[in-house]
Amino acid sequence: MEQGKVPHALMFSGPEGCGAMPLAVAYAQMLLGNNVMAEKLQHPDLHFAFPIYKKNSKPTFCDDFIKEWRELILRSPYFGMQEWMDASGAENQQLVIYVDESDAIFKKLSLKSSQGGYKILIMWLPEKMHEACANKLLKLLEEPPAQTVFILVSEQQDKVLQTIRSRCQTIELRRLTVEEVEDALINRRSILPAEAHRIARSCAGNMAAAIRSITDNSENQLFFDLFVFLMRMSYVRKVKEMKQWSDKIAGLGRERQKAFLEYCQKMIRENFIYNFQRHDELNYMNETEADFAVKFAPFINENNVIGIMDELSLAQRDIMQNTNPKMVFFDFALKMIVLIKNR
Repeated sequence: MEQGKVPHALMFSGPEGCGAMPLAVAYAQMLLGNNVMAEKLQHPDLHFAFPIYKKNSKPTFCDDFIKEWRELILRSPYFGMQEWMDASGAENQQLVIYVDESDAIFKKLSLKSSQGGYKILIMWLPEKMHEACANKLLKLLEEPPAQTVFILVSEQQDKVLQTIRSRCQTIELRRLTVEEVEDALINRRSILPAEAHRIARSCAGNMAAAIRSITDNSENQLFFDLFVFLMRMSYVRKVKEMKQWSDKIAGLGRERQKAFLEYCQKMIRENFIYNFQRHDELNYMNETEADFAVKFAPFINENNVIGIMDELSLAQRDIMQNTNPKMVFFDFALKMIVLIKNR
């Protein structure tokens, strides 16, 4: 972008809810002239790729979900995997950018620009690409068609093929501050200041999570209930109930299982911090979570916090490697029996 030059490949990298997607869309719209078609995301030279699920045994492409995709972005460009799964009807499906998509991308970008300007591909979560798809995209990045711009929006750039990363100009975005989220909630969502402050603190700079807490708190409540149940059953060593717990989580689907493990890490971290005198300044829990922490926090201390976080990381790794979730979560639950007693 220096001296008026437009790089052929950009990567906006940052955590969920940091604003990477709205930035990518705004940049693409600017390159396309900020016209009505671009504003509605219907410009013929603006293309999208994103994680999807197979609807049937036949090849499924992103264009099969383009209506839901556009509606989601136009409704709120601050979103995460949870919102996209709900919008696309994925339920418990695992979402991937399949190898067939690379062929569709190649065909689209090989055509001449319909408006005589740039052809743009915005890819959300390139870390979700099938390996074969990533390798094919790499060839496009190495020899891009004329007037083509690739914009990758990543939440975990370390999981993107290194050779792809090396061909992109990366712009790393920081997590939003509590004040920025609070201001947006007050001025753009008409949330009362006190409630906006509480939400902003609990979401720790994640605007997508902040909007999620306003529109639908059911998943956060589910995760909280599952977390509390496990901690209580681990403490009283009720193995039968813990087995039933692991079976229930196994039915959530892998994306929500990963989200739950991230929630558990957050709760362990927040409860450990709660033990310090300045927890009012440092904690980012909502009111229900904070009430639970009053009695639970002392059980998370320097003797077990690292061990618990390590086990959660191992569980995340196993889920991402498609290990049987019943085994993963029951194994983690049994280990919690020992760790939670380690005071």
